[in-house]
Amino acid sequence: MLNALEVFTVVVVGVMVGVEFSVAFVINRILNALPEDSGQLGRSHGGRMLGAVMPVWYIASLALVAVRAVAGWHSPGAGLVVTAGALLVLSVVMSLLLLVPINNRGKTWTPENRPADWKEQMNRWDRYHYVRVAVIIAAFALLAAALT
Repeated sequence: MLNALEVFTVVVVGVMVGVEFSVAFVINRILNALPEDSGQLGRSHGGRMLGAVMPVWYIASLALVAVRAVAGWHSPGAGLVVTAGALLVLSVVMSLLLLVPINNRGKTWTPENRPADWKEQMNRWDRYHYVRVAVIIAAFALLAAALT
C-alpha cells in the first residue's frame, strides 16, 4: 500500500511541477511573443483557468506528501520527504503572498482596463514564479530521491 501511495504522490507532484515549468519557460514566452493585445489576453485567460486549478493541485500535492511522511515515518528517506513537504509549504506561502495578488489583478484585465504598468506587474509575477518553480523542482527531486 505504501508503494502505491509513493507512486501516486510522485506522479501528482511531478505533473504539477511540469505544468508550472511549462508556464514559466514555454507558455509565457509564447504569450509574450504574440502580437498586439493577444499576449495580455492570453495571460488573463490563463490566470483565470490555472488560478482555479492550481490551488487545489498544490494543496493535494502537499496533503499527499504529508500522508506519505506520516505513513513512512520509520522508512528510509523520511527526512527527505519531510523536507520536500516543507518546500511545498514554502511554495504555497510564496503563492499566497507574492503571486496570487498579482494574478488576481491580472486575470481581470482587458486591453481597455489594464493599468499602465501591466507589463511590469507581469514581469514581477514571472520573476516570483521562476523562484517558485525552483522551489517545487527541489521538492520534487527530494521526493523522488526519497522514494527510490
